[in-house]
Amino acid sequence: MRNPYDVLGVSRSASEAEIKKAFRKLAKTHHPDSNQNDPKAKDKFAEVNSAYEILGDAEKRGQFDRGEIDAEGKPRFQGFEGFGAGQGAGGRGFEGFGGFGGRRARGFTGGDTSDFFSELFGEAFRNAGAEGMRQQQSRARPQQKGADVEATLTVTLEEVADEAKKRIRLPTGRDLDVVIPKGVVDGQVIRLRGQGQGAPGVNPGDALLTIKIAPHERFTMEGSNLRSRLPVQIEEAILGGPVRIPTLTGAVSMNIPPMTDSGRTFRLRGKGLPMKGGESGDLLVTVEIKLPEVVDEALMDYARKRRSAKAE
Repeated sequence: MRNPYDVLGVSRSASEAEIKKAFRKLAKTHHPDSNQNDPKAKDKFAEVNSAYEILGDAEKRGQFDRGEIDAEGKPRFQGFEGFGAGQGAGGRGFEGFGGFGGRRARGFTGGDTSDFFSELFGEAFRNAGAEGMRQQQSRARPQQKGADVEATLTVTLEEVADEAKKRIRLPTGRDLDVVIPKGVVDGQVIRLRGQGQGAPGVNPGDALLTIKIAPHERFTMEGSNLRSRLPVQIEEAILGGPVRIPTLTGAVSMNIPPMTDSGRTFRLRGKGLPMKGGESGDLLVTVEIKLPEVVDEALMDYARKRRSAKAE
């Protein structure tokens, strides 16, 4: 995969907020549901999610910046440092290596060092050298990885707010409990490492889990914020007073001021969806004045008098 900074189009000094903003913009742009005629949209969307898995996690971002993991989140091989070709531990070349007592080893003129040390230490040196070579080749040889699998997990807004644990059956036939992460958005792909296809002698692949947030009868999402409409009686709008407002975690009480117009919006802080930083978004409630279902003659007389007064 490409460098995650390049994928999200941010600099290495970008803040957490800048990274999150770039991810949300790209996720919305490349979401497969919005690009059904683009066969590459799914791959682009997956690449954006994979990049955010690294840069959206402070620990993984630090590991990547230090070169400890690659763009796919896999550990990098750390080579031996301080030993150049043909050098000893002190950085001195083997050529001209002095023998015991400062004299040049007999017959050694800077040629094959393994022959020279074999003369000194015998078969043990040759066996140790061969074993070291085999271990180095084993480390350098990339391990095979099984195929990735894909699955979709549908969740409700209540489950997102509660950071609920959901059980899902993967295409491999395995049942897995998944905790809904903070800050999850509709269509986000979560990579579950090591939960894909595997085989003897092969590392298992990953499970790519797409989160689908089900529509809600009362609330609509705007990032971490929620919106809802609040029907109030006409007398409540005119006189003001306490009203009960449903939220994802239960109803709360709020006072609306007298002469509240229909369409006025109130903000209830912290009553939205949880975010990665530990805080929560807000609930934006729009007042909707509801007229009586049964004709109220007193209200009708009041309206007629108001109309007559305006006509004069």
